[in-house]
Amino acid sequence: MSDRDARYTLGADDSDQYDAYVDDEGVDDEEVPAEGGRRRKRGRSIPGCLAALVALALIAGGAYVAIDKGAEFIRDQFSTSPDYPGPGTGKVNFQVKDGDTVGAIGRNLKAKGVVQSVDAFMEAAGSSTNIQVGYYQLKKEMKASDAFDILSNPANIIKNTVTIIEGKQVSEILPLLAKATDYPVGAFEKVLQDPASIGLPEYADGNAEGYLFPSTYDFGPKDKPADMLKKMVDRWQQAADDAGLEEKAAALGYTPGEIMTVASLVEAEGRGDYRAQIARVIYNRLETPGYPTFGKLEIDASVNYALGRSGSTVITDEDKAAVEDSPYNLYSHEGLPPTPIEAPGDAAIEAALNPADGPWFFYVTVNLATGETKFTDSYDEFLSFKREYAEYCETQSDRC
Repeated sequence: MSDRDARYTLGADDSDQYDAYVDDEGVDDEEVPAEGGRRRKRGRSIPGCLAALVALALIAGGAYVAIDKGAEFIRDQFSTSPDYPGPGTGKVNFQVKDGDTVGAIGRNLKAKGVVQSVDAFMEAAGSSTNIQVGYYQLKKEMKASDAFDILSNPANIIKNTVTIIEGKQVSEILPLLAKATDYPVGAFEKVLQDPASIGLPEYADGNAEGYLFPSTYDFGPKDKPADMLKKMVDRWQQAADDAGLEEKAAALGYTPGEIMTVASLVEAEGRGDYRAQIARVIYNRLETPGYPTFGKLEIDASVNYALGRSGSTVITDEDKAAVEDSPYNLYSHEGLPPTPIEAPGDAAIEAALNPADGPWFFYVTVNLATGETKFTDSYDEFLSFKREYAEYCETQSDRC
């Protein structure tokens, strides 16, 4: 019979011997009575249940690390939180919202049938906060640690990414949104018929041109056309607030809507460090009713807008005549066009609000590759710039 067996077969008269046996402080390699009065040597040992308690104490004392694989193994052995074995079935689109705590995420996962218990997910997550806002594809009845692995990797966020570059018109932006989503162009056009639904400012007069801000957007799987367009207008509002649009417009003597129109013209005509100078030319022309331009901006990009084109492609006399009555024909009409002609970015808005100082009325981009642009207040010098540009087109470029 082993020592362990002897311990549990002691009689009532053997209580002193039993006490000596189990008293750890009194069993220091002494001889302990066993059956038949024989005495046996016993070395110090730790009972099995005490060993388990020691292991648990090590875990509670800091040996636990949330994503460490060794700790995960220990957790799996000792955790009593209900957990599915995984890997799960089906598909669940799960959203992590801004402000969600790990506990809130766990409760939402349980409500969706993804994990079996909130505790199992919280044990899997540990102290981690590496879960980003967005939509994720999960399964029903997943192992909590598998669900956490997906949620803690930003690469698993479901999104439709679309980039809108500066200078795009609404007619160009809507097809880009349609291509990146499952909605037709007509669905976006319908939203624009209710401009209040996307948060356009009053001075936009219900026209979204110029207010769908150029940027990169990540749209979630539940975003509808109205949500997407509103996000773009919200992004424009952020840019306008950052630039101080309303305050600086008032200081310049213009409405915010007029500044946005100026910014769109600057976006169409300018590039690089020349934007602020082009803005100054526009203001000089607007504010000088007589010679040399008589209040006319004569900007080709606006005529192209009237023609249903985009960009600042050089126009012909026939082009001008085709849209002579259009308020966007800035050769035949004084002042600004009635709306922006495209979406300006941060740099163009900044230039419109902070024009350079100078007397210029004319400018010509004489090199399309470098964007070099020359400015003057002399009509004769302006004509010389035009000849320089024509020579450039004949000898150095086929882009004219």
